[in-house]
Amino acid sequence: MSAPARILVVDDEASLRQMMDVLLRRMGHEVELASGVREARERLDAATTPFDLVVTDLMMADGTGLEVLDHARATSTETQVLVVTAHGSVETAVDAMRRGAYCYLEKPLSVSEARAQVEKALEKRSLMKDNSSLRIITRGLTPEGGSGSLIGRSATFQTAMDFVRRAAPNRASVLITGESGTGKELFARAIHTSSDRSAGPFVVINCGAIPAELVESELFGHEKGAFTGAANRALGMFRQADGGTLFLDEIGDVPLPLQVKLLRALQERKVRPVGGTTEIPIDTRIVAATNRDLAQMVKEKSFREDLYYRLNVLRLHLPPLRDRREDLPALIEHFRSRFAAENGRAFVTFSPEALRLMLAHQWPGNVRELENAVERAVTLAQGGTVIRDDLPPELLGAAGFSRPGEMVLPPEGLQLEATLDDIERSFIRQALERAKGVRTHAAGHLGLTFRSFRYRLQKLGMAGGEAPVGEGEGDPDEAEARARR
Repeated sequence: MSAPARILVVDDEASLRQMMDVLLRRMGHEVELASGVREARERLDAATTPFDLVVTDLMMADGTGLEVLDHARATSTETQVLVVTAHGSVETAVDAMRRGAYCYLEKPLSVSEARAQVEKALEKRSLMKDNSSLRIITRGLTPEGGSGSLIGRSATFQTAMDFVRRAAPNRASVLITGESGTGKELFARAIHTSSDRSAGPFVVINCGAIPAELVESELFGHEKGAFTGAANRALGMFRQADGGTLFLDEIGDVPLPLQVKLLRALQERKVRPVGGTTEIPIDTRIVAATNRDLAQMVKEKSFREDLYYRLNVLRLHLPPLRDRREDLPALIEHFRSRFAAENGRAFVTFSPEALRLMLAHQWPGNVRELENAVERAVTLAQGGTVIRDDLPPELLGAAGFSRPGEMVLPPEGLQLEATLDDIERSFIRQALERAKGVRTHAAGHLGLTFRSFRYRLQKLGMAGGEAPVGEGEGDPDEAEARARR
């Protein structure tokens, strides 16, 4: 269950203050009481940390709940406010919501409805806290902006950034290695923008995306009529990047016959266009990248050893995202903020369950997969909160068995009863987490009656702990009746 919330109850009727005090304390929260507007202001001002929630009556002898609302919101914009109103003043309560109240409750109060709205308001408060924490994590980082941002705080990330700072002033070739999606092009661009060539062009060519017969023309250019279809003269990527940086992505896919010409261009700093008769000087820095093992390719004679050493003057290896998990919160927050702005969403955040699934995933597609997942989640989110169902299907498997039919019997067999008990415990823990520890709600998530849920808790040895209202040994309706008394 989550940590207790600090709640201020404001009402000039002692019986209603007492009822809310009993209900909220049995839910596990810390409660302070105020008998009117003046006392509420004093308690709000005296609080060393802001209240998580304020529950205030609308009409009181010394003022209105709107005054309490305004004072609470002025103290902390993250404090949630529930307004309690008598029948006939709903219009005023709606006005309170326009001024920042979370919702309103009508008298006579229903304990179950009050409990549900308190839980929802505190969940929103919790989401805002999580979102603020993520922003604190990213503060002080210096992103480049947009998808070119470099975000991280792990030791491996800091080592890579230190390499960028040291490599940028040089002219030597750089080889960047790492799995697909680790950000090789981003680091290549960072080397360029940090160098004295930053005013020059940064030209990108994916060597694996160009047909083998056209790679030479793309790299070195061609003269008009050099081959069928060459209707015009073309400069080629080396000359387009003159005075700047040429990024050769997927360098391991360059055909072996062309590698000797590439080596010559790097050694002589000259290129000869296809169909041309003269060599043209170039001033281009080379940054190459690959997700393949070039050293192994050299042993297999599929990559030239001399070209490998010419490219591998300075080398940067980027670890996969699963090996720098400390960077996940900052990256998630960066992409959340970016895609929320792009979609015109003033406030979008992740529910605790969705954030847990994001942090638990192994991210085989690395930062690129993470970026796509956050974009999808922010786009699909309803009501400003990303929930489990907004995430890509592959993330949902991180929490357990999404489709039991896909489970496979291990070769060594298993203990069926013990395995089923483990599965049941896992789903019960997830249901309790999703329900913020409220057992009646957790039972609903599992399609069980409260009594059946309680039996399973006892059977699995999970029934310990003092239960809030609606979660104890008696029927939940009895708890409401007791609270009314």
